[in-house]
This record gives sequence, C-alpha cells and structure tokens, in this order.
Amino acid sequence: MTLAQAVVPPLLAGGCLYLLVKLFGAASDQDYWLLTALVIVLGAVLLQPERSLTPQLIHGRLRLAGRIALRWLILLFVLLAIGYATKSSTIYSRRALLTWAVVTPVILIFANLVMHEALRRVLSDPANARRSVFVGYNDISLALARRLMNNSSAGLTVSGFFDDRAPTRLGPTPGMELCGGFKDIVPHVKTHAIDVIFVALPVSHIERVKLLLEELRDTTVSIYYVPTIFAFDSIQGGTSELLGVPLIALCETPFHGYRGVGKRLTDMVVATATLILASPVMILTAVLVRLTSKGPIIFKQRRYGLDGREIIIYKFRTMTVTEDNGPIRQATRDDARVTPIGRLLRRTSLDELPQLINVLQGRMSLVGPRPHAVAHNELYRKLIKGYMVRHKVPPGITGLAQVHGLRGETTTIEQMEARVQYDLEYLRNWSVLLDLKILVKTLSIVARGRNAH
Repeated sequence: MTLAQAVVPPLLAGGCLYLLVKLFGAASDQDYWLLTALVIVLGAVLLQPERSLTPQLIHGRLRLAGRIALRWLILLFVLLAIGYATKSSTIYSRRALLTWAVVTPVILIFANLVMHEALRRVLSDPANARRSVFVGYNDISLALARRLMNNSSAGLTVSGFFDDRAPTRLGPTPGMELCGGFKDIVPHVKTHAIDVIFVALPVSHIERVKLLLEELRDTTVSIYYVPTIFAFDSIQGGTSELLGVPLIALCETPFHGYRGVGKRLTDMVVATATLILASPVMILTAVLVRLTSKGPIIFKQRRYGLDGREIIIYKFRTMTVTEDNGPIRQATRDDARVTPIGRLLRRTSLDELPQLINVLQGRMSLVGPRPHAVAHNELYRKLIKGYMVRHKVPPGITGLAQVHGLRGETTTIEQMEARVQYDLEYLRNWSVLLDLKILVKTLSIVARGRNAH
C-alpha cells in the first residue's frame, strides 16, 4: 500500500495532464510529453506520503487533504517558475493547463483518501496489529496505552506492563495487566512474540534502560523510549534535532521556520486588502471622532507584544480620556467615559481597525492572544501561572478567548485565568485552519455586538 501511495499520485498528475491535452484538442507533441515527464518527476518528489504510517492515519482525512493541496500548490509554483525561466509557458494551451491545475488536486485527494481508508482498515485488523508492552507503570505509560487501545489505526495492541514495584503500590487500573518485574521482560518478549517495547522510565533509571537494550540485542523487537518529561504541560512540545543532537521541545512558539513565514504572509495580504476595502469607513470614522469630542483621533497605548517587548497599538479614540500609565480602569457597560460615537465604534469593533497598521508593522497578528495594557500585564503576571507564555507569539486583533465569550471587560481573576487558558490552548493547537475559524467566528460575534461596551 505504501508503494501505491508513492507511485499513484505522480502518475495520476501526469495522466490527467495527458488526457486533458487530448480532450481540449491540443497537440500531444514532444513539448507535452516533456511537460508530462516533468510533472511525474516533480510529483514523485513533492506528492510523497509521510515517512511514518501512524501519523498520517491518526491525524485523519482533513489533514491529509490539506497536505495534498499544499504540496500541489508548491508543484504548480515550481512549474510556473520553470516556465518563466525557460520562456516556454506560451507553448501550451492555457485552457488545458488551467483545467488540469483545478481538476487534478480533487482527483489526487480522492485517490489518496481511498488509499488512506484501505490502509487504515488493513492496520486496524487485529490480525495485523503488532503486540506491545510497556516498561514502567506510570501516568505517561498509562496515557499512551489508553490512546493505543482507543485508536486501532496505530496498528498496536497492548499486552501489559512491567514494573519492579509491588501491585499494591501501583494501584488498580482496569484493563491494564501487570506482567512482572524488569527481570521478566526479556523472557516474556521471547516467549510471547512481542514486537514493540515502550520504555517509560525516569532519567534516573537510565542505567536500567542501557542494560535492557543490551539484553534485547539478540531479539528483533522494536524499542521506543517515552521520556517522562512529557508529563509537563508543554507548549508546542515535540522532538527535533539540532546539528544532529536530538532535542525535546517543552515550550516553543508555533511560528518558527516556514510556519512563521506563512503566518506573516497571511497577515500582510489580509491586512492590506482589508485596509484598502475599509479605508472609506476609516476616513469617515476619523472625521466623526474629531467632530464629536475633544482629543486625538487615534488612541495610542503601550502593550506587551512578542517576547514581552513593549509595543504601541493604535485604536480610534472612544473615550474622553487616554489612559496609559498607573492604574487603568477597564471600560464597563454604560461607562461615562465612553463618547456617544465611541459606544457605536466599540459595539461594531470599528475602533480596532487601526490595528491593521500594527499588523503590517509586524507588531501584531490578525489572530493571537489579545494584548493587555502594560499595567494589567504587570498585575496579572504575578497572579496567574503561565501568564507570560502567551507572549511567545505576536498579539492578535482577535483570538480564541474572544470567540469563546471572553471579549471585553474581565471583572474577576477567574475570567482572566480562563482567557489565559484559551490563549495557551491556541499556542498548543495553532494551525491555519484554526486561524480561519477564529476570524469567521469573530465576524459573526461582531455582527451581533456581543460583550462590546
């Protein structure tokens, strides 16, 4: 099946091109044969399945479709670059190529989903599953065992656990069998045809792990070390390597490397387009603010941005005061400081539009944890655990907390804690799709004017 996943996509891409050329009556001459061959070669490189079977099965169909669509766009970009560099793009039928560019990814996604489902059924068959055991009976090993038992797509069954502690110390856990102590591992592996061992022991037991590896060298069992360090509440946790040295990430920004570039490009494109479309509204708003109350049109306030560095954010002024230092009182419902036009701007969130300039400056993002006034930051960082971790990413005009009802005034420490927890959840689970969902939900909430005062 993995061979089919590697071979079918590039052949489908080349075959679709050939058929569409025939369908549209374009001559299937040497130039088209050359283009077809180039497509197959590029497809063999760019449309390959992930190296590990388990991740693509567990992550599901939506992620698979998104990965194929992204790689297809990269393939098209490479083809356009080659065509531009060789000045050969005018040779081919534009109608045939445009149709091919739109139709082929749909066919590729459908074919890959069919193969994905076939592979999932094969690996989900208990007869094909590999038998696994755990060395170490603790929260980490139990959590992984439960996930394996609840997800047959991993292709693994759990045969039991090994630990030197007495069963009375470990406590009863239904469905989890204790097979013996560490000295029983090797005999059990050899007599029960165990395929995989997960070692979930603390670093203090590293010598025991080394000895176990030596004892198992004359078997073909696969061995994985599960660091108990993952018991920590990590942000973007995972494994990687630096100059050949393996590393375990405990707290990292989701926007490093190419992901950061993609996030920044999205912000710039959407912010620029929105500023252009909203410019008449912004001009009218500026005039109304100037005519209806004394003070500057734009309200500037110091906030904490990426990595806790101070930034200046812009908003249309909605109050008769422009507080930035000392104790700052949040706006409340029927707040006397809010001007009549300011109340309308807050209800419609039009006062936030100047922050699009902050986005273009790179100080903010469209989606991310909302920035708080410096005075509020200094207060809450002392009261809420993990508060400053939200500054691992640029602050956003909207965020996950805001679309879950935590928009506007926070009157209690519990409300701020809930907002911070949503911000940390955003950091853990960020994706382009999540950003799009938040933006759509924000538009819906703004249209209804909820929690805005």
